[in-house]
Amino acid sequence: MSDEGDQLRAGAYALLARLLRQAPDDEVMVRLQHVVAEDDAQEGSIAHALGVLKLAAASSEPSQVEQEFTDLFIGLGRGELVPYGSWYLTGYLMEKPLSDLRNDLRDMGYERTGDTREPEDHIAALCEVMAMLIAAPGTAARQSRFFCDHMQPWIEQFFADLTTAQSACFYTSVGRFGAAFSRFEKQYLSLDE
Repeated sequence: MSDEGDQLRAGAYALLARLLRQAPDDEVMVRLQHVVAEDDAQEGSIAHALGVLKLAAASSEPSQVEQEFTDLFIGLGRGELVPYGSWYLTGYLMEKPLSDLRNDLRDMGYERTGDTREPEDHIAALCEVMAMLIAAPGTAARQSRFFCDHMQPWIEQFFADLTTAQSACFYTSVGRFGAAFSRFEKQYLSLDE
């Protein structure tokens, strides 16, 4: 893929990380409304899903999206969804998938900052790592291995759950975009069975 293609991939990961780390503020919502999504009739494609996300941003109030984010990911004690790899893979938090991820991150030279509150297997953190890997030269094999080991086993289910979550309105479109993009990444990184 071209450098432009890698920039688009890194940008998609950065966007997902931003939307899944915290509720979008007014600036992010305005920026989403100005995203250019080329016409694309193929259902489920990235451009189509991005167009739906753009429309959702235009028709959503930031305060409602903030409440939606809270209901989905924070809640009282726990949100409707639990956005961690360990949870999706084992049904529990802080399990072996997190330990394996921490080992791989350490081996790649990534360290958790002192102000980080979430475990490294949070979906937003994983998207941030993929964006950084794409930006680093000569990391195609690392990108593929990281995605295969730490994201591919559960990311499609997470985005399917986000798309159908009862509390989701704006975030349904985030789920659709994430699902379309993760299918693309699986194929791009040659992980399709």
